[in-house]
Amino acid sequence: MNDVIPPRWTLGGAPRPAAPRLYCFPHGGGSAAEYLRWARDVRNAETHAVQLPGRGSRIDEPVLTSVDALAEAFLAGAGPFPEPFVFFGHSFGSLLAFETTRALRAAGRPLPAHLVVSGYPAPHLPRAASGLHRLGDRELMETVAALHGGIPAEVLACEELVVLAARALRADYQALETYVHRPEEPLSVPITVLGGTEDRVTAKRLEAWRELTDAEVTVRRFPGGHFYLRESPAPVLRALAGALGSVTARERNTTC
Repeated sequence: MNDVIPPRWTLGGAPRPAAPRLYCFPHGGGSAAEYLRWARDVRNAETHAVQLPGRGSRIDEPVLTSVDALAEAFLAGAGPFPEPFVFFGHSFGSLLAFETTRALRAAGRPLPAHLVVSGYPAPHLPRAASGLHRLGDRELMETVAALHGGIPAEVLACEELVVLAARALRADYQALETYVHRPEEPLSVPITVLGGTEDRVTAKRLEAWRELTDAEVTVRRFPGGHFYLRESPAPVLRALAGALGSVTARERNTTC
């Protein structure tokens, strides 16, 4: 009888046992590969990039099409999380990191020491109705590229790559577009909110994250559009390192 190998929900960078563990949730249609590059540069954390089903090393697995299903499956497949740990998410990944944090609270499990969200409005704000996940493969890819960028030209130039990439992107947009925010008590987790000055996500919609936690909130914007963190990664990584440093400082003060 062959052993069944469980899916790998995270891909890890260099081990740093004394540092907080950083879990990075990908943007819509994204994979873990983008954040594995960060493992070399973010030296005050052990980086674990989240690999959602249907992409990258999990390309042959069925996709999941709701935020709740993704959060539940991630917690079942990736936990427990060694403390202290931090969640980071960009765009759709911010929503998934937030709801995963709330799912941890509902289960009575330890929460992240810090939540870092990027390029996504506070989830409780009203959203304009859209149905991008119902578009055909090429129309979906080209529409998202026009709205947010981030899709390489070489992908759009190859029909096989368009079909392959659209599968994960469609699943994430379906999860996003069918998401319904449930009012709950604010979190007790500090939140750092990041965004691009030229992004469609306005400063006001980033500031609204303050309403979702009783802890400290820091909002920072950087030059660039929706994928500002690709355009000039160094200052973004410094901000992330600062958030991780605050976790280490709090842990040190707690144990003194």
